[in-house]
Amino acid sequence: MQQGKEVVSIMKKIKESRSRKVFMVFNYIFLALFGFISLYPFWYVLVASLNTGRDFARGGVYFWPREFTLENFAQAFKDTRIFDSLTISVARTLLGVLLGLFFTALVAYALSIKTLPGKTFFTFFFYFTTIFSGGMIPYYMLLRDMGLTKSFWLYIVPTIYNFFNFLLLRTYFDTIPPELRESAQIDGAGEGKVLFRIYLPLSKPVIATLALFIGVGHWNDWFTGAYYQSRVSLYPAATLLQKILSEATASSTIKLGQETNLSAMTSYTSQSLQMAFVMLLTMPIVVVYPFLQKYYVKGVMVGSVKG
Repeated sequence: MQQGKEVVSIMKKIKESRSRKVFMVFNYIFLALFGFISLYPFWYVLVASLNTGRDFARGGVYFWPREFTLENFAQAFKDTRIFDSLTISVARTLLGVLLGLFFTALVAYALSIKTLPGKTFFTFFFYFTTIFSGGMIPYYMLLRDMGLTKSFWLYIVPTIYNFFNFLLLRTYFDTIPPELRESAQIDGAGEGKVLFRIYLPLSKPVIATLALFIGVGHWNDWFTGAYYQSRVSLYPAATLLQKILSEATASSTIKLGQETNLSAMTSYTSQSLQMAFVMLLTMPIVVVYPFLQKYYVKGVMVGSVKG
């Protein structure tokens, strides 16, 4: 009788093992297909940017360049606007991340203190302002009256504070034992020292996550430059790319300091040049993201579990 039970138990384990193996096979196949579907558009753009424009226009270029060339990137860099726009994008991204994290940390730390008078009111006030919007025209009038529509600070001042970022960071601060703050204050530390010496070093995962959120938001933002910036010289890279794509769609000529007819081109076209611009503007984010990825999931999960 005992042997029969053991045989049945072994058979169940064998079936479970086989079922698990089948599940893992299908799971890996699904993840591989999903990964391919997600990565292929980026790979296609890279292939198109490294292929001669006239050959790419013939079609049939899907997985690797048929006629390899760097002419598309050479032509892209001949447009002096790309250097100015990249400078604007890098400057707004770095400054936006630093100031955004700094002011968000100040607000989050203050409202994470349970004994702060008016804590509930201020939290609700910040939340309430995110529900309503005055619309594009009143927003533009506000920016104009503040003198931001012709200034680089147009990209920085309105984005210094974000309620979601504040909520994520404050939720993380709530997980830090208040005894650390109290013991530091007993030793003579002020609120600033407690924030920058204790809270922020313990919050590296969520800080990295917010830096990624803010940085990607600044780098990919084309709307602000296109609709609120009056000075063309202050266009960020994303806005320049949007303008270039619009020009290429509306016209059969490409502006790179001077107009060039498509019939006179030998190795690049408007489409292949667009692909080169896309690669130039997306590569910085692609390079930076892997270094912050290990903090990303942990930082977001804290907000979802604690909140």
